[in-house]
This record gives sequence, C-alpha cells and structure tokens, in this order.
Amino acid sequence: MLNVVLYEPEIPPNTGNIMRLCANTGARLHLVEPLGFTLEEKLLRRAALDYRDFASVEVHPSFEALKASAGQARFIAVSTKAETRYDQFQYEDNDYLTFGPETRGLPETLMFSDAFSDAITIPMRTGSRSINLSNAAAIVLFEAFRQQNFNSFY
Repeated sequence: MLNVVLYEPEIPPNTGNIMRLCANTGARLHLVEPLGFTLEEKLLRRAALDYRDFASVEVHPSFEALKASAGQARFIAVSTKAETRYDQFQYEDNDYLTFGPETRGLPETLMFSDAFSDAITIPMRTGSRSINLSNAAAIVLFEAFRQQNFNSFY
C-alpha cells in the first residue's frame, strides 16, 4: 500500500481532495502537524465529500513521529527543488510520498537530510513555480500505481 504524506498542509480543500484521492485508490494519508486548519473545516469536508469516511487518515504530531512509526519504509520527497523526474523513479509498495506545504514546500534542511531516500519532481515549463498540491499528489500517486500495474485496485 502506498502512503501520501502532507507535511504541515495549509489549505483545507487541497487536503480534502487528497483525502478523496486516497479513499479511491486505497493509499493511506498521513498529515504532519501543525495543520493550517482542523479536520472539521467546512472547506475540507466539502472537498472530501463522503469519501472522508472511507479514507485511511493518520495525524502525526511531527515528522519524526511519523518516521518512527513507519519503520524501515522509504520516504520520497516530492519537490520543485529535486532533479529526478517522477516518471523516471522506481516506486515500491509502502513508499511514503511526501509533499510540503502549499506556500513554501518542504524545508530544504529536511528535504536534503537523511530523512529521505530520494527526491522527485514533476517537470514544468520554465518560469513556473508549482503545481497545485492535490494535482501533484494525483500525478505522482497514479504513476506509482501505474508502475505496479494497478494491482492494489483489483
């Protein structure tokens, strides 16, 4: 099972959309505090619809706490600062695909630490800053599932 990690997410509708994505794909969603909203936020509930009840969501007080609970699993940073394209990376079951906050991304001190096995990026046109968080999560997650022949879907 793949994991999506949102490190200090800020925008409730993005998290709601990702919650819905995870419910529909069977991926687990991990939220690392502090969150920029509550899980009862109206905009989050609206974006997640009734899928929120079907999503596997865990909230962690810190990134270190999440890492400790994950054992030896690989953590993959997803960032505009990475060089390896997301479609050229080999995903494994139980990878933790980690996305930073919408307004600032993963802190470089964390991203370039030994907390991550690898870092990947989604290519964009020159001069572009970033892709919407929920869109980026869908792009990367579906590439990982594609490489696994969508085995967990059936």
